[in-house]
Amino acid sequence: MTIRNAEPKDAARILEIIESAKLSIRALGIDQWQNGYPNMESVLSDIENGIGRVLEENGEILAAAAVYVGNEPTYDRIYDGAWLTGNNTYGIIHRIAVAPEGKNRGAASAMMKYCAALSREAGVSSLRCDTHPGNVIMRHTLEKNGYRFCGTIYLEDGSTRVGYEKTI
Repeated sequence: MTIRNAEPKDAARILEIIESAKLSIRALGIDQWQNGYPNMESVLSDIENGIGRVLEENGEILAAAAVYVGNEPTYDRIYDGAWLTGNNTYGIIHRIAVAPEGKNRGAASAMMKYCAALSREAGVSSLRCDTHPGNVIMRHTLEKNGYRFCGTIYLEDGSTRVGYEKTI
């Protein structure tokens, strides 16, 4: 498996993977990603901003995510807990999605390891991520990869998410 920057030619495949992930999330009975987001606009924005990544195996894209080092404004406040660090800059993974044929093959974990390596290279000492409280699959993946539950955050639209952080 290799991870590379996403290119405009990858956009349709990335959106296909995201749409499949939306179905899986809907099957969990939760509303995450059920309002039209992420969409082609967000995929193209990630590519344009240089944060879109794809994981390939034998030339086939199996996973995609927005991976970068920076600051997420919705992480500025956390409730019913605390971040592990007071860092203002950290590694971030958003919009991670794995194709059905990539599931249970370590694709999501590989993307998280890539984010950790990117973060180390940038000189930051932690990674943050969030997900819907009911997204048990993502929560398990985060915990399996050394992330710790830190508390509740709220998105700009008021949606509740659970925040995770990992020190590196």
